[in-house]
Amino acid sequence: MRAVLVANPKGGSGKTTVSINIAAALAHAGRRTLLLDLDRQRSASTWTSIRPGHLPPVYAFRPHPDAQPPKGDWLVIDSPAGIHGKTLSHALKLADRIVVPLQPSLFDMSATSEFLGELLREKVVRGRRVRVGVVGVRVDPRTKAASTLAAFLGQFDLPVLGYLRDSQTYPNAAFNGLSIFDMAPSIVERDQASWQPIVDWVTAE
Repeated sequence: MRAVLVANPKGGSGKTTVSINIAAALAHAGRRTLLLDLDRQRSASTWTSIRPGHLPPVYAFRPHPDAQPPKGDWLVIDSPAGIHGKTLSHALKLADRIVVPLQPSLFDMSATSEFLGELLREKVVRGRRVRVGVVGVRVDPRTKAASTLAAFLGQFDLPVLGYLRDSQTYPNAAFNGLSIFDMAPSIVERDQASWQPIVDWVTAE
């Protein structure tokens, strides 16, 4: 089973939004997809519980010491805020890819800088067994904010996988157990297009 870890130590960075949309994209591709919800708020678990039954399923679970993990093709890990140290190292043992959602603000970039440094010092990342990419959240790629984000990430030599615009489509979809990939292309064609390079990077061999 392949796994993608969605992580950023700062709360409100967009981790759950990115997690549920990656999971839904994989499910739509015919993959049996599990969603490991480590966030105390359990927002991703709530999303799976209200997901309409006619849509490709995403299976949420919580870890239990005595239980065998369910079988699947993909595991998407929605990590908690403040993840670091042993918790981060343990999550990295499961992951093939790490996606870091990041907003292009002074406070978000400052709060994430130390985390990215810690992440890149991890042995599995340095050895390139686990690849790391960043998703710009609530940002238009044509703006100065996007350029600022790209310049910030240049010091870490990390790619920007894509940009997700600031849109009410995401919270409105989540409220109904939906993702961008569950909606009519005529409504969210632009958003679906912005997700394609992110999904391609996650699923690349």
